[in-house]
Amino acid sequence: MEQHAHFFYALELPAEVKEKLEKAKSELQEALPFKTWVHPQDLHITLAFLGNAGAPQMDAANNLIDSALSRQFKFELAIDHLGTFGRKDSPRIFWAGLEESKSLSVVREDVFSACLSAGFKLETRPFSPHITLARKWTGESSFTYKLIEEKNPFKDEKINFYAERVVLYRTHLGKSPKYEPLTIFPLASRS
Repeated sequence: MEQHAHFFYALELPAEVKEKLEKAKSELQEALPFKTWVHPQDLHITLAFLGNAGAPQMDAANNLIDSALSRQFKFELAIDHLGTFGRKDSPRIFWAGLEESKSLSVVREDVFSACLSAGFKLETRPFSPHITLARKWTGESSFTYKLIEEKNPFKDEKINFYAERVVLYRTHLGKSPKYEPLTIFPLASRS
């Protein structure tokens, strides 16, 4: 594995969801001046950020995750709101949020626990599932939540989809798209 690469596990978004988010994003870009907007192929829901990782530790995490997720079924999610992280007047992250999902929390806990068992040191902040759309507010005036309330493309129609796969990604800084899928962990289908 690449020595200075960063790795993370994430819930993959289906292609049609990425297309819908890209359409919504292009409408939002006109009203919301953020420095960088995420490439549509890079849209995902992060479950565990690993940073740098060695092959033995990564193999151990992969084996534990494969075992844990083999007992999890595909589940439905809905994107229904927008939000930010960082300063209220100048946010660093602009994201699309999801309705609360017990299934998502369980899958995240499986992945997170597997990574801890494999020896990774992970962030301890509470899980806040989201899809990063843009980074670094560059507006001349302060950001206000009124901007996203007015422009929220999901207030009338949520984006519903099935979560089907967890993916281990490698980050390639300076490339676009910058996330390379390495290992795929499919969730089980209900018969």
